Amino acid sequence: MSRSGRPFKSEVTCNNRQKIIDTTIELIKTHGADYLTVRNVCQAAEVATGTFYHYFKNKDDLLIYFVRDISFGDCELKTPLTDISGRITELYMNLIDRYMQLGIDFMKSFYTTDNAALSSYMGVTDGQFAPGTVMERCERELAEAAKAGIIKETADVHTLSADICTIVKGCVFEWCLCSGSNDIAKTVSRIIDSRINTERNI
Repeated sequence: MSRSGRPFKSEVTCNNRQKIIDTTIELIKTHGADYLTVRNVCQAAEVATGTFYHYFKNKDDLLIYFVRDISFGDCELKTPLTDISGRITELYMNLIDRYMQLGIDFMKSFYTTDNAALSSYMGVTDGQFAPGTVMERCERELAEAAKAGIIKETADVHTLSADICTIVKGCVFEWCLCSGSNDIAKTVSRIIDSRINTERNI
């Protein structure tokens, strides 16, 4: 049974953050994302609510952990800039591989229109992507490709990055609908390449 109030020192020094995360995954798999409340997570994880708030601001902050725990701002990409489609596919596959590790049941419940955390992370605020997100890194990579003459210098890289994000979200949704039976990497690669081709220098 969870307790309210500040966490004991012993609770903070233990790995309760991971316990909360693991419990959240299991609750989403079993009951769906709508079931999640701070109280339900704390009860299932057997931690005090104060312990929860020591690590996370609220439920949305907990949920967004699952898409922000990769630092896209400085992640190393092996595909050269000259293969910009392959490079952007590699970038997004870092995120998709994380999704796949969480499992199809988790993703079916997590990847919904009601998930405010996902919408916030994969959206635009004041015309910009949040720093460190996959979309912001994608836009930077596309800007470098435009500077290098790989795609048109006049390409609207912000819109192109937003389009690619929409493409990937659609591919993940389709992957969920197919219960993970389709080859998401091939699908993402094919459609990203098709979209970027419209901006290539001929």
